[in-house]
Amino acid sequence: MLILLDIDGVMVSGASWKKLEFQEDGFYKFSDNATKGLKKIISETGASIILTTSHKSRFNLREWELIFQTRGINTNIDKLPDNIKNLGRKDEILQWLKLNIIEDFVIIDDDKSLNDLPLILKQKTIFTNFITGLNEKDAISAIEVLNRNTLA
Repeated sequence: MLILLDIDGVMVSGASWKKLEFQEDGFYKFSDNATKGLKKIISETGASIILTTSHKSRFNLREWELIFQTRGINTNIDKLPDNIKNLGRKDEILQWLKLNIIEDFVIIDDDKSLNDLPLILKQKTIFTNFITGLNEKDAISAIEVLNRNTLA
């Protein structure tokens, strides 16, 4: 099972009036609610993370693993390839899914361009509120998406 995960507006609040906090590793502090929600998804499904965020190229995979571990999130981390063609998020995800045939996944993102995904993929997408990020309700919905295929 995989979580295709964005960071801004999901793990980090997009509220313009709030100053972004950084941790000692030089990356943003994840919101407490988002961290709790992501940990719930992982603990209940065993899912791994595929980073879809525009930040994905800032760090190598080992650095990303440490960033998540520092924030109390322990799972396998991978990322979409570097976006050398400057594709939009929707097209980046579509291209990756075309090359990686998987069924048990959920997309967690605040990017409204994902509304244009094909219906079958849109049904696997949890849209977060960019101001609050991932919350408990979103986490429960993500777990339901991931469990759909295993219960069928």
